[in-house]
Amino acid sequence: MAAGYDRGRSYSPEQLARWLEVVADSLGNAPVRVILDLGCGTGRYSAGLSSRLNARVIGIEPSEKMLSEANRKASSQVSLVRASGESLPLANETVGMVFLSMVFHHFRDADAAIRECRRVLRRDSFACLRAGTIEQIDNYAFVRFFPETRDLLERSLNRRSVIESTFVAAGFEPQRHELVQSEAARDWSDYAERLALRADSILAQLNDSQFQRGLEALREHAATAAVEPVVEPVDFFVFRAA
Repeated sequence: MAAGYDRGRSYSPEQLARWLEVVADSLGNAPVRVILDLGCGTGRYSAGLSSRLNARVIGIEPSEKMLSEANRKASSQVSLVRASGESLPLANETVGMVFLSMVFHHFRDADAAIRECRRVLRRDSFACLRAGTIEQIDNYAFVRFFPETRDLLERSLNRRSVIESTFVAAGFEPQRHELVQSEAARDWSDYAERLALRADSILAQLNDSQFQRGLEALREHAATAAVEPVVEPVDFFVFRAA
């Protein structure tokens, strides 16, 4: 997955800039000097966060292969560390913002990981979370082509209320939640080629027969579909360290 992740999940410059604005807007005028990009993967947000918010970014990721890809695009203001979210190698209250993108459902112990986020985050600072939720499964474009993913998503993702209660129990106060319509591909043909890379943890769990059957159905749809962006909802949460 690491080798194909950026090709399968990359953003256009315009789409990345849009997400960076969503994050910046959630902070108001509060200056941020150090950002923790937790579960940074291949670093697709790390350099952008550093540049947009004029801050140092510490990217933490447990996968050595993902970090290897991230190192290819890291700037001088981005430091990358191999570690788990449940045991952060950072001192108490040393971070001005925690950013988490599509990582909540991957934690082995989400309660412990979010407690760690609260420990390293300065009081009154923010945690910003991009997440998939059970409530939005019907709105994810690939589900109708790969019906077996519905059960996998229901077992992997969390409900919005569970995410919020996990943060509250760790010492956070909910500040904001919205559904951001995010462009997954420029059109259906592009979407099919991205999914063909199988750079998604849910699609990676399908057997070859299930995956190829779904990919064929998607390509058949793409052949006759209108040329328009493929858009999917992403839950965006902001929590304040109380």
